[in-house]
Amino acid sequence: MTTLYHAYAAHVADAIAGLVASGELPAGLDTRGVTVEAPRDPTHGDLATNAAMVLAKPAGKKPRDIATGIAWALAQLPDVETAEVAGPGFLNIRLKPGVWQAELATMLRDGAAYGRSTMGAGAPVNVEYVSANPTGPMHMGHCRGAVVGDALASLMDYAGFKVTREYYINDAGGQVDTLARSVHLRYREALGETVEIPEGFYPGDYLVPVGEALAKEFGDRFVGKPESQWLSLFKERAVALMMERIREDLALLGIRQDVYFSEASLDARGAVQGALDTLAAKGLIYEGVLEAPKGEAADDWEPRPQTLFKASQFGDDSDRALKKSDGSWTYFAGDVAYHYDKLTRGFTQLVDMFGADHGGYVKRMQAAVRALSDNKVPLDIKLVQMVKLLRAGEPVKMSKRSGSFVTLADVVNEVGKDVVRFIMLTKRSDSQLDFDFAKVVEQSRDNPVFYVQYAHARIHSLQRRAAEAGIVLPEADLSLLDDEELALVKFAATWPRTVEAAAEAREPHRIAFYLGDLAANFHALWNRGNDDASRRFVLADNPALTSARLALARGIGQIIRNGLGVMGVEPVEEMH
Repeated sequence: MTTLYHAYAAHVADAIAGLVASGELPAGLDTRGVTVEAPRDPTHGDLATNAAMVLAKPAGKKPRDIATGIAWALAQLPDVETAEVAGPGFLNIRLKPGVWQAELATMLRDGAAYGRSTMGAGAPVNVEYVSANPTGPMHMGHCRGAVVGDALASLMDYAGFKVTREYYINDAGGQVDTLARSVHLRYREALGETVEIPEGFYPGDYLVPVGEALAKEFGDRFVGKPESQWLSLFKERAVALMMERIREDLALLGIRQDVYFSEASLDARGAVQGALDTLAAKGLIYEGVLEAPKGEAADDWEPRPQTLFKASQFGDDSDRALKKSDGSWTYFAGDVAYHYDKLTRGFTQLVDMFGADHGGYVKRMQAAVRALSDNKVPLDIKLVQMVKLLRAGEPVKMSKRSGSFVTLADVVNEVGKDVVRFIMLTKRSDSQLDFDFAKVVEQSRDNPVFYVQYAHARIHSLQRRAAEAGIVLPEADLSLLDDEELALVKFAATWPRTVEAAAEAREPHRIAFYLGDLAANFHALWNRGNDDASRRFVLADNPALTSARLALARGIGQIIRNGLGVMGVEPVEEMH
């Protein structure tokens, strides 16, 4: 959709072209940095552009001189009330009330489509998230990355990208061997044997039903048998059963991925060697010796020849090993192959959600993708901090290795999917987040979930109130809305630009921030009626004004629903 911001960006571009045509500006100026945004302070106007500030230096002109020329051109537009130069050369634009009345009509007409963008132009994007090891059920350590990744995928889809949601199953390596051995113990236990779980195995009771399932399937066929006869089979069965449970846990959060990609499949079909052959053909692999890692004691490190990738040529701090001392692939080599597979599937942008403890892994993966794609495909890695679980301010302990962690299912069943999803998006993903079971269900202004949902419930109640008052509503005359009501329309109209900015920055938490501000503005307008009955939304003695105000409320309600939809949260129609 074409937004006000697109339309006025075009008007500014036309004004600049006019100044070039008249000789007041030189031809060939780079205008990519020119923006049209809502000013931070609404008293400055409705729109603002940095055009003069961006163009001044390359044009060899004073910013105010350029701004004055653009302002004159914009002032000739029929919908512009004023275009004023401020400070060193910022340009503030104030639009006539009819623009905002028409924008509200557009919100009501477009409905669920209002705010959708074609910015992405259908570019294929792979968003990979969760990717938890299939060694246990989902816990709250996984939850935030799952929600942020899913909301980001929805946001990018809403902004016009063609999004594939992907889960990387870590079904290769030592942790899956440990899982199989742990399951074999539970299998023997299910057949009546008393077992002890050794240190380093997975002790959680969640493996009991897995062992029972295998006991039912195989009987005592693998009791007392050497590991070589059952390890591979038990790995396959255990991973399949754990992934089934993980899918169920994700479904509780409303998350379903398009692709579940097996790590084990990479080496099985020679994909790791294939990816490294591609790097070798580019001259980016060699045999060499790395320097000792910083802080490593001399007696803890032994220099030895290794197969290395020239990661330092692509922005990494050092080159990276692709093989272990026993000749097997490093974890990094597998990840190189996995990302090369994404490139061969035609994705032009890649996004990964990483736990914050993987921050040191970012540069090497970005280097690998740059090398494999000849610098054509960007890899954006979003770091996600852990969630601190609290209950009335007291920490809730969790430990996956001990089996005493709090599962995602436990949390969703206690407070609900929508609360969990909303809270996970109330801060930047790379900042610490506290999740307090008491506070997230609190009905107060301090709880952003409640505050936004309460705004939607209030809006939903208005039509019923009008009907109960016996008001026959005429067609809405939006010219009856006052300045404060139109100020709410102006803020609501920033929704399309918020979507594009959030998608461009890959920051879905901006949607939650926007909805919180929109709800606050709506509640403030609602509260006018507490002191002055004439300013309430429903006026039994004034059907025309009631109709206009209900139209305003419906527009705000629609945008709240659109924003919650991007977040994967269901709007409520009444509070309990």
